Amino acid sequence: MCSDIVTRFAPSPTGFLHIGGARTALFNWLYARGRGGKFLLRIEDTDRARYTPEATEAILQGLSWLGLDHDGDVISQHEMASRHVEVAHALLEKGAAFKCFATQEEIEAYRETARAEGRSTLYRSPWRDADASSHPDAPFVIRIKAPDGGQTVIRDAVQGDVTIDNAQLDDMILLRSDGSPVYMLAVVVDDHDMGVTHVIRGDDHLNNAARQMMIYHGMGWDVPVWSHIPLIHGDDGKKLSKRHGALGAQEYQAIGYPAAGMRNYLARLGWSHGDDEFFSDAQAKEWFDLDGIRKSPAQFDLKKLENICGQHIAVADDAALRQEIEEYLSAAELPALSDAQSSGLERALYCLKERAKTLPELLEKGHFILTSRPVACDEKAAKNLDTVSRGILKELTPQLQDVSWDRETLEEVLNGFAAAKDTKFGKLAGPLRAALAGRAVTPSVFDMMLVLGRDETMARLTDAAS
Repeated sequence: MCSDIVTRFAPSPTGFLHIGGARTALFNWLYARGRGGKFLLRIEDTDRARYTPEATEAILQGLSWLGLDHDGDVISQHEMASRHVEVAHALLEKGAAFKCFATQEEIEAYRETARAEGRSTLYRSPWRDADASSHPDAPFVIRIKAPDGGQTVIRDAVQGDVTIDNAQLDDMILLRSDGSPVYMLAVVVDDHDMGVTHVIRGDDHLNNAARQMMIYHGMGWDVPVWSHIPLIHGDDGKKLSKRHGALGAQEYQAIGYPAAGMRNYLARLGWSHGDDEFFSDAQAKEWFDLDGIRKSPAQFDLKKLENICGQHIAVADDAALRQEIEEYLSAAELPALSDAQSSGLERALYCLKERAKTLPELLEKGHFILTSRPVACDEKAAKNLDTVSRGILKELTPQLQDVSWDRETLEEVLNGFAAAKDTKFGKLAGPLRAALAGRAVTPSVFDMMLVLGRDETMARLTDAAS
């Protein structure tokens, strides 16, 4: 165990927890939890124009639903601004940063000339090495002093060594002219101060690593282990977006996917452990490692998600599953179950969990225990309750009155009754399903009778026969 390992998830609170962000959080959580380390949460809320408290709450709720618990308090990047400013001035004192008095017009003129000459338009300020005595009494920004010549090597646990020519690095602004810190500075300072040892994030941040390393090196700080993971793509091979129907984590909850299934599926999106597709949280924590992350983008596949979710529903603890169903109903803004419905559903779960891929599918299978008398039949079930069928049920009902209410006895009585009628039990099952559930497709007739109990079963059969 490596208890000194610290990972973090650092979303921007400008919308819901996107499924890609949820996977990033999961990878960080698995890596830390599997090694006895810490998983921290930081809200990168420096962009106050786009920040909303509702978005922060949506992120927290999404993580809560996924079961990704974090250590310590949630860190607000905005609240750490004075520390970011302090580090910028420390870099200034060390000679790793400088005051730049260039105006926007001068910077644009520099870039125009560079474009005309076919050079890079990345800005290298003429104030880099200016003596302080030459500084005018004018507004300035603080910039990092990008290295002259050479290369920067990003040692990445997923991408391998990535080499960047230092000519591609500009004299990046650290503090704006109003004294406010930029995001790139804030990220580095926060990660250092939080003791983050491993930065696991999307590979769209890969180029940022080289720029952020200038700050680490300028301060003499240890650089964290970089792990830039490929993005998630849709079925057309393009970056997952709204056009693919990409949803926030809470919306997947409201659709009715179980959290354990979502964790399992997201873990497999871009990471593998041999050929294992279905696994528990405990196995994921034990197995997850950075060298199992693939370099190529993962493709989001709803059918695979549903298959994995179905397997998790099948093995779920009944009490925990009942609780998750109630949370799903709340998230989907559907009526809550009554106490009687909730306890009845838990009794029935043993015969509902198989082959249900989502919670709505499971609830549809459990309609028989959730509905009340008189049981209303849907169109398909109603066809199974014609005059002949009602007469058969009327004959059957008395024969169930005093028998032992166990599967073996019920099977014996019903099969015997069908034989006496010179028919197969399958012919009897349709009217029984209609009477007990009001549906043509249900769990086993015997399971429904056992879950409903003698009194309720007899009452429903009597209703249907009348």
